[in-house]
Formats: sequence, C-alpha cells, structure tokens
Amino acid sequence: MSGKFVRASKFRHVYGQPFKKELCYENLKPTLSAFDSNIIQCNGVYIALNANGIGSFTVIPVDEVGKAPDKVPMFRGHTGGSVLDTAFDPFDQQRVLSSGEDGKILIWDIPQDYSYVNVDPENIVDVQPQGALVGHARKVGHLQFHPCAKDVLASSSFDYSVKIWDVAQKQCKVTLQHKDLITSFCFSYNGSKIATASRDKKIRVWDTRSGELLSEGPGHLGAKACRVLWLGNTNRLVTTGFDRFSERQVGLWDSDDVARGPIGGFISIDSSSGTLMPFFDPSTNLLFVAGKGDGNVRYFEFADDDLHLLSEYPSTEAQRGFAVAPKRYVNVKENELVRAYKLLNDNSIEPLSFIVPRRSEMFQEDIYPDAPADKPAITAEEFFAGKTVDGPILCSMRDIYEGVTSPALSESKPPQEIKKEEPKPASQPTETKQETPKKASSPSPIAKVEPKDEPRAVFTHSQEQGVEKMLNEKGVNKLLDKVNTLSDDDTQDVEVDADNDDEWADKKSASTTPLTTTSSASAPNANAMVEPEKEEPKVEPKKEEPKVELKKEEAKVPKKEEPEVVPKAEVEPKPESTSATSTSTTAKVGAAATGLKANLDRLHQLVNTLEANVEKLTLANQAKDEKLQALEAKIDLLLKK
Repeated sequence: MSGKFVRASKFRHVYGQPFKKELCYENLKPTLSAFDSNIIQCNGVYIALNANGIGSFTVIPVDEVGKAPDKVPMFRGHTGGSVLDTAFDPFDQQRVLSSGEDGKILIWDIPQDYSYVNVDPENIVDVQPQGALVGHARKVGHLQFHPCAKDVLASSSFDYSVKIWDVAQKQCKVTLQHKDLITSFCFSYNGSKIATASRDKKIRVWDTRSGELLSEGPGHLGAKACRVLWLGNTNRLVTTGFDRFSERQVGLWDSDDVARGPIGGFISIDSSSGTLMPFFDPSTNLLFVAGKGDGNVRYFEFADDDLHLLSEYPSTEAQRGFAVAPKRYVNVKENELVRAYKLLNDNSIEPLSFIVPRRSEMFQEDIYPDAPADKPAITAEEFFAGKTVDGPILCSMRDIYEGVTSPALSESKPPQEIKKEEPKPASQPTETKQETPKKASSPSPIAKVEPKDEPRAVFTHSQEQGVEKMLNEKGVNKLLDKVNTLSDDDTQDVEVDADNDDEWADKKSASTTPLTTTSSASAPNANAMVEPEKEEPKVEPKKEEPKVELKKEEAKVPKKEEPEVVPKAEVEPKPESTSATSTSTTAKVGAAATGLKANLDRLHQLVNTLEANVEKLTLANQAKDEKLQALEAKIDLLLKK
C-alpha cells in the first residue's frame, strides 16, 4: 500500500483500552503446563481457567473482580494429569466441558448459586462432574462446541484424531483420523465443515457428518504449532504459524482449494517465539491476533478478500492466555466492539476493551449488526441426520442497546462464497504467444520484410543469445558475407519491369551493358563493370529494384535479427545471369522476367522457412526463460533458508 494512500475503513481508529486495576482478577493460580492452549475461556458470564493442580480448573464469575482468596472452590474430576482445555456450551451458560491428560472429556454443570470469591474458607465444596465422554486413547488437547447445533462437540487428541460427539447421548458419531498431532481445529460458520491444522504442516477441511476429506494442502513450514480459524460466513480460512526461520506469519486460504496456497502469500508479523492466537468477529470482520509471551494485540480487517492491518494494542504486560467473550456481552453504549481477557504472567486476568470512537450517543447500527444468540438453530439429532442451516440464530443488538429482556431473533444469511479472480493474468501470456504465430503465417514475402522489427522488439535476453548463436553458424555467415558484398557494390537503385520489354530493349541498344538504371550518373559505372567478366554477375539485368531492395533491407536486418536474412535466393540466380551475357538484349529481358518469378518463389519459400525456424526458436527460448525463472525462484528460497 502506498504511503500516501490510506484505505477507507470505519474501524481504522479502533483502539484497545485496559480496565482499571481494581476491575481485574488477581491472586489466581493458573496451570504451569506448557501445552499450547488458550488456558482461559469466557462465555460472557463466567471465566474458566486451567488451574495449577492435578485434574482441576476454576470458574470465575465475570462480576467477581478483585483479589481472590487463597482457597477457592475447584472443579476436580480428572485423574493422572492436568486439565488442558475447557469449552463453554454456547446454548447453556451453566454448562462447561473440560479435557485433560487422562484422555477423558468431563461434563460439568455450574451451580446456580455458584460464587468464586464469596465463600467460607472453612467450608469449601468442590464441584463434581456430571458425566464423561470416553473414546480417545491419549491426551485430549482441544475442545470446541458446534456453533449451531445443540449438544454437538468436537475434540482433538494426541491419538491423531478429531472426534465429533453427541454430548446428550455421550457417543462419538464421527472420527477424523490424521497422520500427526492436531494443533488446532475450527468449525465453519454453519458447522457443516471443520478445518484442522496438524503437526505434519498440512491444513485440511473435512465434512463434519460424513468424515470426508474435502480439501488438503501444505500450511506453514515452521515446526511450531499452527492455529486455524474460519472467517465468519465465508469460505475463507485464516492461519497463524511460523516459517522455517521461526518468523511468525498469518495466512489467508480458500477452504475449497487449500492446495493453491495462501491467498496473496503469507503476512509476516515478527520474529517472536510465542504462538499467535487468532480471534475473529464476524459482525465487524475484524481479526484479532494475540501472541503468547508478548503484550501486543494486532487487529486486521478482512475486506476485498485480503487482510488489512489496522493497528495494534501495545502493552508491556506479556500474556499467557487470551479469550474473547460473545458479542452480545459488549458494552454497546460505549461503542465497544470486543471484550477480551488477558491472562498475565503475574497470575492475574486483565479485561480489555476494543472501542470505535464515535461522538454520537445513539445506537451505531453500522457497527452492530445482529450477533449470534444463545438459542440453537438445530438439534443434535437433526444435525447428524443431515440437516444444514445457514448459520446460528441471531439476536438484535439494537434490542440489547435498548435493554430489552428478550431481544428479537433472526436467521443467518446464506454463506458468502468468495471467488478469487485469477484467470485474467494467466490468460495474458497465452494471448501474447498466439499473436506471434499469426504474424509468422503471413503469405506475402514483402509484408514480412517490412514489419520484421516488430516481433523482435519483445525478445528476451536469452532469445537474443539464441539468435546470435544461429548467426555464428558457418552456413549463415557465408550467406551473410555474400549479401553484404552484393549490397556494398550495388549502390544504385535498379528498376526492372517485366511488362515493359520495349523500354528495356531501347535502353539496351544504347549501351553494351545489360544494366538499366534510373540515374544518368550510373552509366559510367555500368560500363566500367562490363570490362572484367568476373564482375558481370553483379551487373546482370536480373537485379531488379524489388530484389535489390530486399537485399538492402536484409543486409540491415541481420545486424539486429538474423533469421530474416534471405541470402540463398540472391546467390542462387548468379549462374543463370552469367550465361545470359552472350545472348541478345531481347533474350536477356525475357530471361530476366522468367528468372525473377522463379527467384521470388524461391525467396518466398525461404522466407517462410526462416520465419518458421524463428518462431520455433522464439518459443524454445521463452520456455527456457520460464525454466530459468523457476530455478531462480528456487535458488532464492534456498538462499533464504
């Protein structure tokens, strides 16, 4: 993007604002596990935090801010390891699921009177699980609920599989087997597809019900974990990962054809070592990227099938985890777009607001379209039976702004299929290649001589070298020497008209020389050329103006483009012309006319042959150029590595 041009966007001035210290959550005991997960999750009412204990995590009500007591109620149930991830049910704010190193997925119901701070330290009661999902053979690292269907959950494990569950029946319905560890996965907007990122550096898109692999392609080349995220109600994916030199990257992909690679190439972020955690807001098409180990949060706008960096929230407080609350829990009256929660290294959670500055205090309808509600669009039975919806049920943000208890609901719009327009640049080189043979197929030899420089003007350096190689051949050099000799001697313009035999006869009777010229000063030169018999072939009457003009043009052309030279047709007529010097003037004129036609035919054939050879040479050199460019690109990649 040019430095003088600034892309117009209503979110260009979005800024991040941290909450005051008294509104943060302190004295927490987060997990010390190095497993790559977000560590915290939020559903707008509660915050789930993986705790530093065997098989436990904590749940913090959002409104219970401040310093937590030393002893708090825990959610204990996993055995033989720590909790790796948690997930809130999007359609039941009192339900949360957890996964751990014991390979189990536990189901929890948060008590209605649950409190994290206001408890009796002498009478603390831990929450017990209500059920379990058993099926994975090893650790379960990530969990995510279906965005539209009730009681549908996806989980990934160290057994290289992603399982899709019916939580109500506690059954695994679909298993997506991979070849390596799954580092991230995400449902599409309507939940009909699921995208996965694996440690084998591949990105895959699956059908959630049939388990069919729909698309697959290479992802980030780095060895560290890659994250994948669906960009709202579109067919685009975004990934965060690393290159071979451990530089952090962001990539945009077509979910229908991942093998084509990232759209527009990878976006380089920086050289930090922390994993990038992406979060997308489909209401505003804003992508937030928070890196582990650094305090900055970058945000991009997805528009025109591209990611445009808007700005970043700078902070010196490094974050270990990052979570975003549902859109319906933002402060609409303060023009808050996103409410995020940062887990800091000092064992505290800092709320963070991203705000659009607006002067008006009215409802900003352009930045608050309808957002996903807490009502399921379909049931688990309908989903596994094959029913598909356009997306989740939406609630009116205007009603939330006005304080309506039950906001109006609406259905999602059909998915937006974005098609990348790439055929246009691909068709340009083919059109250029088609123009060259059209010029080479012209039947007129004179027409070919005049525009000779036009197709050669687009020769590449390697093509010019190929032409020079042809010029260095012995046969071509020999013919060129003869043409140059004839051109240097014949400084006169000779005119021969086969239809005007009488004019030729009159001029021949006045001179012993068979040459007729248009200039009176040329007569002495012609008489001088008659005396030595060896030079008679150069002053023969067959050297008519069209033929001499061709020679002059051809004598100039080889200096720039060799294939247009037609020397053979000029050298071959010499024996015929020498034998005609002893005949009468009338016989010479008739022979000149007949020989001229034959020579023109042979010249025509020779020109066609040369044009065909030049065309083959041009195409061959173009192919070589393409191969050289491909090799140079590979060499550049190797040098960078």
